[in-house]
Amino acid sequence: MTAARIAVLIPCYNEEAAIAKVVEDFRAALPSAAIYVYDNNSRDGTSARAREAGAVVRNELRQGKGNVVRRMFADIEADIYVLVDGDDTYDAGVAPGLIEKLAAEGLDIVSGQRVATGQSAYRPGHVLGNRMLTGLTSLMFGVRLNDLLSGYRVMSRRFVKSFPFTAEGFGIETELTVHAVRLLMPMAEVETRYKERPEGSVSKLNTYRDGFRILFTIASLVREERPLVFFSTIAVLLAISSLLLGTPVVLEYFQTGLVPRLPTAVLSVGFMVLAFLALASGLILDTVTRGRWEDKRMAYLGIPGPQDLKLPWRD
Repeated sequence: MTAARIAVLIPCYNEEAAIAKVVEDFRAALPSAAIYVYDNNSRDGTSARAREAGAVVRNELRQGKGNVVRRMFADIEADIYVLVDGDDTYDAGVAPGLIEKLAAEGLDIVSGQRVATGQSAYRPGHVLGNRMLTGLTSLMFGVRLNDLLSGYRVMSRRFVKSFPFTAEGFGIETELTVHAVRLLMPMAEVETRYKERPEGSVSKLNTYRDGFRILFTIASLVREERPLVFFSTIAVLLAISSLLLGTPVVLEYFQTGLVPRLPTAVLSVGFMVLAFLALASGLILDTVTRGRWEDKRMAYLGIPGPQDLKLPWRD
């Protein structure tokens, strides 16, 4: 049985007040793990504090959490990856348990469902936005998670190395989940303590700006992963518009034999033509997407799973 290489991945930006504590806590919880901190253009002493705490510090110049995670997944070789935000809001003590669950059950991703320990730890606006976006993603992709946007996840090597993603910012959490669901990966969710930020640490998440970005990411994923649903929806909207515009014109023609509103008639016909084109595009792209899905599934299956790994704390 192969000994597992564990890597803790910490993306961060301006977290001088929290990063040392995060590194120290994960060092204590996972003594054999390699801890990597990727600094995303911080303007404070984040890199210095992380280095002093014993982490391997690297830099990613392209701004955005998605860019940082993409770089981490490409650079770091491990068997089990622990991805966690660098703001000291997640409980490092549960990491061994999450890893145990991943290895024992042969899962590819274990997500930490946030349970707030303080009133200000999880702002009401963020809670509402998370529920709405989680519900929408569940509807579109059949996701069975309660916390889509959690920043605490344990992942297998075959998940990480088969993950082609495009998000640049906080949409990365959505892509992580949809990737697992679309490739039929075994996954689980475990409740984890979610703490208040330490003094001096400020949330980088903007409720409205990033909420709309995540919503756009979901729409883009529907277009890429479920094109028939995406383009059929457009086709239905266009067809309804065509019928609403065209029905009075047709009724008037049968009553009088005249078409006095010719521009409306032309617009109605144009909408219906576009509806059929959208439907045809969806059917064609759905076939292409299925071929891509099969290729990604085969690449995923070509990488060994976590069930044959020996964890460092096991005898």
